[in-house]
Amino acid sequence: MSGSLVETQIPQQKLFSGIQFPLVISPPPAVHFTFSALTKTIEAEKPYLDAQLRKSGAVLLRGFPVNTASDFNDVVEAFGFEELPYVGGAAPRTNVVGRVFTANESPPDQKIPFHHEMAQVPEYPSKLFFFCEVEPGSGGETPIVLSHIVYGRMKEKYPEFVDKLEEHGLIYNRVLGEDDDPSSPIGRGWKSTFMTKDKSIAEQRAAKLGMKLEWLADGVKSIMGPIPAVKYISTTQRKIWFNSMVAAYTGWEDARNDPVKAVTFGDGSPLPADIIHDCLKILEEESVAFPWRKGDVLLLDNLAVLHSRKSFTPPRRVLASLCK
Repeated sequence: MSGSLVETQIPQQKLFSGIQFPLVISPPPAVHFTFSALTKTIEAEKPYLDAQLRKSGAVLLRGFPVNTASDFNDVVEAFGFEELPYVGGAAPRTNVVGRVFTANESPPDQKIPFHHEMAQVPEYPSKLFFFCEVEPGSGGETPIVLSHIVYGRMKEKYPEFVDKLEEHGLIYNRVLGEDDDPSSPIGRGWKSTFMTKDKSIAEQRAAKLGMKLEWLADGVKSIMGPIPAVKYISTTQRKIWFNSMVAAYTGWEDARNDPVKAVTFGDGSPLPADIIHDCLKILEEESVAFPWRKGDVLLLDNLAVLHSRKSFTPPRRVLASLCK
């Protein structure tokens, strides 16, 4: 706890090794917090907030006067992390203001499976922020889960599968249309994925991400990998489940993509469906989902935590910002 911020509790929190997940920080009771006081406090308390994020993996700022996209942008700026441009990600999203984007714009009835943000490309954010501008009518939570817990449970239950994953890594395949298809959770077209209309520039940018492109009549197939599916984090001395395996296998489905072909072992052999579906169950069992409130700002360590999105009834507007 720091002088101007207090740790509070919400019913959905879980304790892992005695540490609350997520950690919830609010203004002290009966203190009127102005917005400028909030950004100044974040700047002043940055070492404390950084330490809490390292400790818990997720920090929820609740009860502060963050009302608009531009307020949220100022909060992100106050933390002082460097911005990561959204190159190579799969989700259709729109720049709102400054460093702020819409979160995945896929339809409300679709769930978005658990993933580390951009784990399927070599340049991924180390941290991400979410902000609830408009509370969901119902549903629409952003469940979060600690990656090392998932790795531990998978290793215990499926040691041979995890050994093969650690040895070979994964290959991700995705077919991109020319333009964005907002009806699909992976509907980002190649022009906005690579931020160009020129195929040769797209190829150069893809190559920088370690991605091969195969041009089709009405789009392009992107092949990424083999890339590691498990990462060792030296600072915490933990292995994490840093992959988009379950997300790709259960969710990369639209008119262009068959999810079963979306991800394979690094040697090209198919993944066992029963183990993937059980991994999804483990992710759900270990996760925390809290209802969004207007003004909530959630900061995630993208190397510690996977996130997802439940289906919802509108309205709902959750914005995001990615940091290097």
